[in-house]
Amino acid sequence: MSIEAKFKKLGTDNAPGQEVRQSAAGLEALMRGAPIEGRPVDFSHGDVDAHEPTPGAFDLFSAGVQSGGVQAYTEYRGDLGIRDLLAPRLAAFTGAPVDARDGLIITPGTQGALFLAVAATVARGDKVAIVQPDYFANRKLVEFFEGEMVPVQLDYVSADETRAGLDLTGLEEAFKAGARVFLFSNPNNPAGVVYSAEEIGQIAALAARYGATVIADQLYSRLRYAGASYTHLRAEAAVDAENVVTIMGPSKTESLSGYRLGVAFGSRAIIARMEKLQAIVSLRAAGYSQAVLRGWFDEAPGWMEDRIARHQVIRDELLRVLRGCEGVFARTPQAGSYLFPRLPKLAVAPAEFVKILRLQAGVVVTPGTEFSPHTADSVRLNFSQDHEAAVAAARRIVALVERYRA
Repeated sequence: MSIEAKFKKLGTDNAPGQEVRQSAAGLEALMRGAPIEGRPVDFSHGDVDAHEPTPGAFDLFSAGVQSGGVQAYTEYRGDLGIRDLLAPRLAAFTGAPVDARDGLIITPGTQGALFLAVAATVARGDKVAIVQPDYFANRKLVEFFEGEMVPVQLDYVSADETRAGLDLTGLEEAFKAGARVFLFSNPNNPAGVVYSAEEIGQIAALAARYGATVIADQLYSRLRYAGASYTHLRAEAAVDAENVVTIMGPSKTESLSGYRLGVAFGSRAIIARMEKLQAIVSLRAAGYSQAVLRGWFDEAPGWMEDRIARHQVIRDELLRVLRGCEGVFARTPQAGSYLFPRLPKLAVAPAEFVKILRLQAGVVVTPGTEFSPHTADSVRLNFSQDHEAAVAAARRIVALVERYRA
């Protein structure tokens, strides 16, 4: 693969904050009616002004700055004192031990952790099982490292509310076909569904049977709504601990995205590879920012419950607005802050409608094709927004669906 071909696959036009780079050429002839006024809302990412970072985060950052060189120049895998604090917290949360010294790395965001984990497990020609739909970077990373994707379908539409809907037979077929890495997010990004205990148990059993490595992206695993149960893959008895890497971080639920912090923990061998790569990519996660992790999983009593409750209220009202539009399907997310509604047939192509939403309604969404080629008729909304603004924006989406309905 040429370098030009490799980078051609890494499109960024639909990434958060990049929508201004989208071309609007030719859209004028397709547009119907006048723009709809309203406060602009960018559903491509959460609004940290509406949902502020955890209290005390900046004080911890400032203390890190005051520490000077000892905090600025940590080990490549991160400050050991902070890792010592995090390890028991992560172990208690996930139900399995975490080795602070050799089994945990602090990274520049969970995106950095994901890049390092894939790079540490996938070489040219390696087959990688990925879920469709799932986080858009998964596909791009496998392609960048010249691996071969083996798609496994997630039928979140037909599955009952107790299951995410993973095709477990398809996963086994992927392993039989030679896939030795399985990459997935739980809760699923974009659909917000949570894998059932049965699904996680079968993933663990299949991975163990075929000797596969599993990379579990659990970024939203703290933001779970009433009635949602959660099973951590790494705590399953069948799983080989040296073949699992779990990725988490405080960027979403805790609104600490600006500090660019993530962690990966699990397999000591894979974490060691990740550190070697981090040493030549970024050296380390920003030293002063690492200090903010001292407050992670140590928030004031009731803070997390309040954050979840506020998001659930927004989720439920957006679902009510969207489901009031004939032909719209939207499964209720069990966790996270994403809605993934499927739109009815429109008179314009889905990619064009996404641009029209931004230009005529001041609403930015992420097209479904970022997550799977089979979900072109869907859009992803991050509803971690100002409540009133988000609801008003959802109403504008519905208005434009009606205006452009086929």
